[in-house]
Amino acid sequence: MSTADGLLPSWRPGTTRDALLEFLESSSALPVERRLACFDNDGTLWCERPAYPQYDFVVDALRRRSVDDPGLRLRPEFAAVLDEDQAALGDLGLVRVALALVSLFEGLTPEEFVAEVRAFMDRAVNDRLGRPVRTATYQPMLELVDELRRRQFTVAIVSGGGCEFVRAVSRDLYGVPPEAVVGTMIGYTFTRDAAGQPLLRRSSRMVGEVNEGPAKVSAVQTQLGRAPVLAAGNSGGDRELLEWAASGPGPGLALLVDHDDDEREFAYVGSAGSFTDPEPITDVARRLGWTVASMRTDWARVFPDP
Repeated sequence: MSTADGLLPSWRPGTTRDALLEFLESSSALPVERRLACFDNDGTLWCERPAYPQYDFVVDALRRRSVDDPGLRLRPEFAAVLDEDQAALGDLGLVRVALALVSLFEGLTPEEFVAEVRAFMDRAVNDRLGRPVRTATYQPMLELVDELRRRQFTVAIVSGGGCEFVRAVSRDLYGVPPEAVVGTMIGYTFTRDAAGQPLLRRSSRMVGEVNEGPAKVSAVQTQLGRAPVLAAGNSGGDRELLEWAASGPGPGLALLVDHDDDEREFAYVGSAGSFTDPEPITDVARRLGWTVASMRTDWARVFPDP
């Protein structure tokens, strides 16, 4: 195949694009029920620097609420976030800080939480990139998602981020329905309203563990019920998911997005958020023979038109 075929137009000709086209062609031999592709979100489908969009969302909520309630500063996690105290944030740890920030939304109904996420997305801007956060998605990955869907793949998002946050934007940004999003889960409390009708409200209780590493594999099996034949990620938190996709019978593809373009985006090696990577994920990818997408070399453009 060649670029003239019109497939994956934002992918430059080369070994990476060839590997993707070869997988797409060979996947036609798979039964439709085996055609599952799982994509990490942060750093794989959209930009995660200089901060995760979900982190900016909860910080935005904290700053707004602290104006009316200065007492929020008495909680060490909130004080560290508000003061941008990196040393204190490091001492407290990502998971503890994240759970504290999650408590800001305790008591909201699912609909109220989704409305807050979407209102934030309508105004959020990535200042470093000079573009709205909702347009900081990766055009080459969007093309791959669309091509997989055209070939009767089920496309799922498997994120370390909050499941409900991603579900609030997944259909709009990627065409992925909420039920195909797997992420870190917060529990709900069943109650009734004044008229006795069922009512769900968010808790601040995490269900299970942070959805990174082996937890991603377990969550996909538990929630989606089948193994992916394609998995894409960018960090050590995606390692086991990519290994799983590449290990099955028949065509399989593990795709790693390598952030090596500090002119158009950022240059860094993706790492897990909830544990220390034993080995840089780029070294893992090359040692295991994964397909590595160099942002600098393989992508003709990074972001869609505004």
